[in-house]
Amino acid sequence: MILPINIYSDDVLRRKAKPLKGVDGAIEDLVESMFESMRNAAGIGLAAPQVGHSLRLLVFDVSALKNYEKEKPMVVINPHILSVRGYNEMEEGCLSVPGVQGDVVRPAALTLKYRNEQFEECVGDFSGMIARVIQHEIDHLDGKLFVDRLEKRDRRKIQKDLDLLAAGVVNADYPVVVPAVVQTSKLS
Repeated sequence: MILPINIYSDDVLRRKAKPLKGVDGAIEDLVESMFESMRNAAGIGLAAPQVGHSLRLLVFDVSALKNYEKEKPMVVINPHILSVRGYNEMEEGCLSVPGVQGDVVRPAALTLKYRNEQFEECVGDFSGMIARVIQHEIDHLDGKLFVDRLEKRDRRKIQKDLDLLAAGVVNADYPVVVPAVVQTSKLS
């Protein structure tokens, strides 16, 4: 089932998500819906808070990207970054901040402890685009957005776009949730 994406200024995107204690049928259904929603929106990663669930759960699939065609989609539960190596800068965007991009500096590689879709504990080393996507999605689990990591001058350049999103002016080719505060103010 395609779920609507919560957009910038929605409270669920600013909360620290709760760890999962296991995987049951409801979580399996959520994971399936997250993959479907991510692909419908032409995204490569999606965190549970982006679809209204404050849980430490993320999914990603970078196989549509050049040089990553052989990568399998992944489910990451309760991630914890153990170490990072190197840094690089790259332009990022986000399904929760449609139409906005900015350059973000992040570690180039990381070692991650997490649980997979069977809730088995795993440790893995990730680099390149996969490391970036994981970090971007973990930010969502910690109540952060990529725009929070922009340099002040770059943030000023996109502030009008962010203000429009906060006011409920959204241009997206996928279903979104306009924050309740905006919906209420439009009615009055």
